[in-house]
Amino acid sequence: MGSERRLRLFIYARIIVSFLFLASTLLLKLQDTSGEIERFQPGIIRLMAFSFLFSLASLQVLKRQRFTQFLAYLQVIWDLLFVTVLLLFTGGILSPYSFLYLLSIMAAGMLLGRRQALYTASLCGILYGTILDFQYFGYLASIGLKQEDALQVGALRLFYTISFNLIAFGFSAFITGLLAERARLSEEALELTYIDYSELTQLNSAIVTHSESGLLTTTVTGRIRVFNPYAEAVTGLRQAEAYDKDVESVFPQLIDFYNPNGSSIKREFEYKAADGTIMILGYSVARFNDSKGALAGYILNFRDITNFRHLEEALKKADRLAALGELSARMAHEIRNPLASLCGSVQLLSSATDIHGYDARLLVIVTREAARLDRLISEFLMYARPALPQLEQIKLHPYVEEEFFFLNQDPRFASIALQNLVSASAEVTADKNQFHQVFINLLQNAADAMPDGGEIRIECSATPAAVSISITDNGSGIAKDAEQHLFEPFWTTKPAGTGLGLAICYRIIEAHGGTLSVESPAVGGCRLVITLPSL
Repeated sequence: MGSERRLRLFIYARIIVSFLFLASTLLLKLQDTSGEIERFQPGIIRLMAFSFLFSLASLQVLKRQRFTQFLAYLQVIWDLLFVTVLLLFTGGILSPYSFLYLLSIMAAGMLLGRRQALYTASLCGILYGTILDFQYFGYLASIGLKQEDALQVGALRLFYTISFNLIAFGFSAFITGLLAERARLSEEALELTYIDYSELTQLNSAIVTHSESGLLTTTVTGRIRVFNPYAEAVTGLRQAEAYDKDVESVFPQLIDFYNPNGSSIKREFEYKAADGTIMILGYSVARFNDSKGALAGYILNFRDITNFRHLEEALKKADRLAALGELSARMAHEIRNPLASLCGSVQLLSSATDIHGYDARLLVIVTREAARLDRLISEFLMYARPALPQLEQIKLHPYVEEEFFFLNQDPRFASIALQNLVSASAEVTADKNQFHQVFINLLQNAADAMPDGGEIRIECSATPAAVSISITDNGSGIAKDAEQHLFEPFWTTKPAGTGLGLAICYRIIEAHGGTLSVESPAVGGCRLVITLPSL
């Protein structure tokens, strides 16, 4: 690319020189009173015109990027011919244009190299010396070069003129070739460096653009510079909008985010995204320096780790449940054996005929509480070690109607309107008995939240991947601080509750490969959403 650029500049320069020569020739014609220049005027004009056309043709060939090396040799050869013919037209030894040979030598050095510059200098010396010698001996009188002009100069001066020009040609070739060689080496090194930097820039841009994490850089004072597409998607700000903002104005949680000690830091924080989603962002901050080693700013890399944290909590919970299942099985065995003996003994005492009044009432209480204890152990076992679901296709609309019919006998639903808004075509793959337990528990909890009556709606929506069933009431709702404990075992807000109902529902849905979540509708109340995979 460097040689091509030099060749193009050289051709442009020749076009300008041709025009200047033509202008100077016309100027000399106006000042000439002897008519001496008039003889050479037509030849010079034709020579300039041909040089101009030759340069235009060379540009057209160069635009096609073909024969570049050959074209460079052709330019040097044409320059030698041009200068030689120009000397013949303008008086030979008296011509003021012999210095143009130096330009031809310089052009050869710049376009072709040191060796070609020396060859061109030798050829210039031969051509120039031949013209002067032939004119001196009268061999060029036929083309208008007078022998008298050379004889007036004298043989000694002629020899000095040729010698000095040969020395000038050779020295010019050596210097031009040396400079051209250095320029070429520097140009090649610069081109290689440019290519490397260009590739690095493109690679850096591709990494920043397609990174699956947020990346931003700041100045020393915390002003944002780079802001990649991941960061744009999380914050809702474009690069142009975030540029030069304080990082704290985009992420208020990152007050004094940098570490003055110079070591990298890794932390996390909660962030409300542009779409309103609350996410947990993990981030790291590192310093970067300029070419002189001074601190230039900070690189902040962040990523949404919400799912990782949820998965981590789920794994911890699964570990706890596994240990709990093992412990519960052993405890149930150890408790139920003496409990069975206790119940049998109490029943024997109760059947005695001599127990009356106060003692009989105490035995009834013992029997009732033992039964309650046995039921609690059964529920606990159901939570800790749920049975594997026996999956089958369930038509949701008639299934919900059956559940409503079952609950009509419960006095808690006397003043509650039950609405089945499930479409007739909705289906779900689940264990019918376990699903019944989940529905009854969730509906009873909704009824308990509306002691003065209200409304419960059951709706369903489906996607190719999942089926979602929502149970919505218009009761008092759930406090925000209570939502995170809602499905924990033994956590309850009911005075007589065990805290295992919702926990068992959660475990059953989890065993089906689904999720059970709680939402707070905008109009109030509570909504529990069951999401099961479509099979």
